[in-house]
Amino acid sequence: MHEPEIQLPDHIHQLADGETFTFSCHPGVRCFTECCRELELALSPYDVLRLSRELGISDQQFLDDYTIIECEGTDTFPRVYLGMVDDGRASCPFITDKGCRVYEGRPAPCRTYPLGRGAWRDGNGHPQTFYVLQHEEHCKGFAEHDQQTVKEWIAGQGLSEYYKANDMLIPLLQHEMLKKGYRPTFDQQQLYLTTLYNLENFRNNSCNSEALTDLELLQKAVTLLIREFFG
Repeated sequence: MHEPEIQLPDHIHQLADGETFTFSCHPGVRCFTECCRELELALSPYDVLRLSRELGISDQQFLDDYTIIECEGTDTFPRVYLGMVDDGRASCPFITDKGCRVYEGRPAPCRTYPLGRGAWRDGNGHPQTFYVLQHEEHCKGFAEHDQQTVKEWIAGQGLSEYYKANDMLIPLLQHEMLKKGYRPTFDQQQLYLTTLYNLENFRNNSCNSEALTDLELLQKAVTLLIREFFG
């Protein structure tokens, strides 16, 4: 199955398989850290797990101290965003003059940029993905000389586990029951939050979970929620 029909803005280009792009970001680039301001950054459960671990705090403390959780009437599940600093530029709370202070635990959107990624399952349940290049005028990283493919960028940015984790959510977030109009109750939405966005607590309170890897733990949590919500 082909990817969904999407109308892309002029500054976004869909990348063909094997297509290369030229980009690099480092302190020597004039716009260094500018992309860490005036942005709306959604966080996945795996993002929260890695960030809280990098900071040495619990998932719940991270949610309390660093996020904004929204759930409007039309939302199927709550959305978790990184809370920005009120400095007139809506800066990331982890940015410094020298760069990101949680760089090793930075979330998937930060690792992926200037790429974008779409993921879904086709009619046979097979995972499908596509990638785009976001060529924004303010970003000077495109003037650098490092040429690479999407595969090379993913490897260099340590994205493989992030993408595997995010793709584990697809059977839940794109479940057939949701497409038919099913909407979780308020209690189910809260269970979604407390299970997926507090994975270490889920590990501690779930039988036989101590030895599971992060991805195995996430898969167990998603499977539980699918069973709880859809039977």
